[in-house]
Amino acid sequence: MPRHVMYLVRSWPRLSQTFVVDEVIAQEKLGTRLELYSLTRSGEPLVQPQVGSVTAPVHYLDQRRPRPWRAAMRDHALVARSAPRAYAATTVFAALRPHLTRGYATLSTLGCFAAAVRLGAEVHRARLRGTPFDHLHAHFAHDPALTVLFTSRLTRVPYSVTAHARDLYQTRAGNLRTRVRGATAVVTCCAANVDYLHSVLPASLHPRVHLVHHGVEVDRFVPAPRTGAGSPVEIVSVGRLVEKKGFADLLHACLRVKETTTAPFRLRIYGDGPMRADLVDLRDRLGLHDEVELVGERDAEEILRAYQRADIFALTPCVTADGDRDGVPNVIVEAMACGLPVVTTDAGGIPEAVRHRVNGLVASPRDVGTLARHLTALVADEACRWRLGDAGRRMVEQRFDVRSAACRLSAVFAGATAP
Repeated sequence: MPRHVMYLVRSWPRLSQTFVVDEVIAQEKLGTRLELYSLTRSGEPLVQPQVGSVTAPVHYLDQRRPRPWRAAMRDHALVARSAPRAYAATTVFAALRPHLTRGYATLSTLGCFAAAVRLGAEVHRARLRGTPFDHLHAHFAHDPALTVLFTSRLTRVPYSVTAHARDLYQTRAGNLRTRVRGATAVVTCCAANVDYLHSVLPASLHPRVHLVHHGVEVDRFVPAPRTGAGSPVEIVSVGRLVEKKGFADLLHACLRVKETTTAPFRLRIYGDGPMRADLVDLRDRLGLHDEVELVGERDAEEILRAYQRADIFALTPCVTADGDRDGVPNVIVEAMACGLPVVTTDAGGIPEAVRHRVNGLVASPRDVGTLARHLTALVADEACRWRLGDAGRRMVEQRFDVRSAACRLSAVFAGATAP
């Protein structure tokens, strides 16, 4: 296991990226020494409570330093002095490839190079202190991956990347190949993503692709004691209010449930995002004001309590026109760990966790009629809910324990050698 790992993320901490926080905590429990570097501060007012359990220092690259130009020049001078050939070659490499950030990106190629010089200076300072970084790891295949690619070229420290969803599918294939070609490994969270990577990478790079599912804390996400169904039946959904989560389809499905059953139900949607106003308007136009509540953002502890109060979990993702999609949404795994039956779609990597009629009910994306029938069936059948929920809990214990995921990721790190 590398003794000292630099973790780079796009922003920290993100409420919607609990899987990153959980992974960091699990790595620390294994004894990995981490330092977190974030391209930006998230600026979100609500922070997950488990962020306070992270012991690794966090460094924000967008934090203004005293006399920033002088600080930047000192970084460049240190990197150039420590490895002059690598500095010159990487500068030319970045300058000649502005296309590396075309597609999904928030920084330019030279912006990523500037961040890499700052990280490279940190690597060299750590060497001078006698605490060298053994490995670099980037979460997300867009800006963070390109930044650690440059950092690795500047410092000769090996790097790996975790690719997730939009960052994977909206990074141009050629740019993705460049990122993977320099890496020791690319990790991703579902087999569907592995298949996509294999389709865009040459066969020689396929051995660098590793499947590591996001895990959950199975000792914390546990079912509540069963006391029998209350009235109305509680359905819960969690996610950012964006198109790929399919919340509009879920609302239309709820309308059909209301029209076809006399059993009372209530849907609570936790999360926020750019579609909030549209979804509130749609809810009201469909006449679902009494059945559907858009609760807003809540931290992980309140989400856990929501799972444990609920009878059903529903999330209905789709693939958008621009290719954006989920892998295996962590909230589905969390809900299953809490013993909830799941109504969902087979978008992205979801079928790797949810098997139709085994631990949930699955429809095709945007198939509102089938989603409505699945919801209606579970609203009416408590015994079926319990059977599917029990099977989901067993599956999570076997395949999505965060401790097992951390061990697999550590094995990826341990096999890292300089490219």
